[in-house]
Amino acid sequence: MTKPYFGRLLTAMVTPFNEDGSVNYEAGCQLADWLLANGTDGLVIEGSTGEAATMTMEEKIKFMQTIVKHIGGRAPIVAGAGTNCTASTIELAQAMEKCGVDGLLVVGPYYNKPTQEGYYQHFAAVARATKLPIIVYNVPGRTGSNILPATIARLANDFANIVAVKEAAGNVAQTAELYRVLPERVSIYSGDDGLVLPFMAVGACGLISVLANCNGKILQDLMQAYVEGRVQDAAELNKEMVPLAKAMFMESNPIPIKAAVTKVTGIPAGAPRLPLTPISAEAEAKLDAVLREYGMVK
Repeated sequence: MTKPYFGRLLTAMVTPFNEDGSVNYEAGCQLADWLLANGTDGLVIEGSTGEAATMTMEEKIKFMQTIVKHIGGRAPIVAGAGTNCTASTIELAQAMEKCGVDGLLVVGPYYNKPTQEGYYQHFAAVARATKLPIIVYNVPGRTGSNILPATIARLANDFANIVAVKEAAGNVAQTAELYRVLPERVSIYSGDDGLVLPFMAVGACGLISVLANCNGKILQDLMQAYVEGRVQDAAELNKEMVPLAKAMFMESNPIPIKAAVTKVTGIPAGAPRLPLTPISAEAEAKLDAVLREYGMVK
């Protein structure tokens, strides 16, 4: 089995909205094209960065169908399919399968704070309900609890369609433990742009990125340098990349990155939906300064 499973750099794509807050399907297609031309190997659609939490099921299906048709097999498309209810996660996963996606990103149930056995049973139920390959998404900062490496290893050993992990706990030691206990076939993706290099040093083989919405090239170059053994080159690129990645989290994701997408690509990403708000004037001034410093805008 090829590692990384869906390609080295997956972009957690923002969902563009019109001024009235409706989904901008045309801009979504334009952005998908721009991403594939600027370093991205595959797309993660309707994840956290894509504001799936504030999209209706009808919107999710229509937007996914639109992107899948537009891409036409040019790159793998992974659908965000996580909720905090096992039954609704299965319903969403099966709807995304019908849309023709290549895989699913399933986040650990948020708010509920399951036990490790609860996590196992949740992902097991989803894995049984779909033929699609699944990325288990661990992001304790958003869900409120941590999926332990032993639980993910148990899932990967029991279900062949558990093919990857997006690890966003921000813990290098936990990533090292994942690499130790997971079957060799399973890909580990960093869920943090700023930690991709240390994560790769302990076993990660790719990145699911926010920053790649406006600058995938620096991330692709960094990872390529590392896998080619040019470790010092990778360290220098990492030193350059980290401040840019941090700038995309000056306010809650995806507030800054949506603003950055519009400024860098010229494709209107629109404002986020409530309860997220448009970027503040202070943060926007800082963002503009960073983008100018990196030569991404004039």
